[in-house]
Amino acid sequence: MKTNLKKIGLLIIAMTTFASCDNSDGEDIKISPPTSEAFKSISEKGVKRNTQNFTMTAGNGVVTLTSAKGVKLYINGDCLTKNGNPVTGQVDIEYIELFDKGNMLVTNKPTMGITADGKKNLLISGGEFFIKATQGGVELQTSCSMNMIVPTALTNGFDNLMTLWTGVIDEDGNLAWREAKANADGTDGKGGVQGELNNYYVTFGKFGWTNVDRFYHDPRPKTTLLVDVPDGYNNTNSAVFLSYDGEGKNALAQLDTYTAEGLFSEHYGQIPIGLACHIIFATEDNGNWRYAIKGVTISANAVYEFNLAETTVGTEAQLVAAINAIQ
Repeated sequence: MKTNLKKIGLLIIAMTTFASCDNSDGEDIKISPPTSEAFKSISEKGVKRNTQNFTMTAGNGVVTLTSAKGVKLYINGDCLTKNGNPVTGQVDIEYIELFDKGNMLVTNKPTMGITADGKKNLLISGGEFFIKATQGGVELQTSCSMNMIVPTALTNGFDNLMTLWTGVIDEDGNLAWREAKANADGTDGKGGVQGELNNYYVTFGKFGWTNVDRFYHDPRPKTTLLVDVPDGYNNTNSAVFLSYDGEGKNALAQLDTYTAEGLFSEHYGQIPIGLACHIIFATEDNGNWRYAIKGVTISANAVYEFNLAETTVGTEAQLVAAINAIQ
């Protein structure tokens, strides 16, 4: 009996020693990284939660839809077509509006604009919008322009430099923004966005992603930013974002490339040296978000690192609140 008790005691000691050694510091934490499918799925949940659904009747002229935040969307039902044929009857509308960087992150819809030379740079957003019309599950097209009235109270106030941008989705499902071409939006080259103190008046010609934006401008010398994330995480099962301090709630940059050395980068050399910002590492963990937020001041050619001990697991709402709390 004594022998058995001694064996049990030694076993407990051994187990305690093993556990304490296994978690002695942040690098020793053992967590299984998510699959790429799990990480993509959690962003899709963010998209679904941000989707508003409307119905309208085609063939009865212009219909006005008012969003949860007070944006007014005007669609001419007489101009809707399905496979080239005019549409009548009930039509389903899916609509998304994103005004804050927290919801931009959880939907994987950052504000990165494609420059004239093919690089990408941060955009300051007056709202990201997605509109889709279907009937019987078939996507519809429109032969007329559509209009929105966006209250500037949602966008940190009026900015007369805002123009119209169109979302471009790559083969991996990631979104970037391209400035709309003149005359492509039904406004005779006026840019698609006109504004006053209280509202932006937006005109565009296609369903899909639309944005009211301008490029971020900073005259300081630039550098390339590199970020090292925990082992097992890469650009298929995690992401790295940037929040520029002092730019409010409506701008979110993303490090959209991944180097051969296993580092996240924007690789265009567009990050201002001396910029105060927050780097955000985000991934999935059993249906929740695992994330870390690190405040830094950018120096030339620096590599910033995250380890698992710095991360927190939280719900989507907790992550959104944490990102939106960054000033």
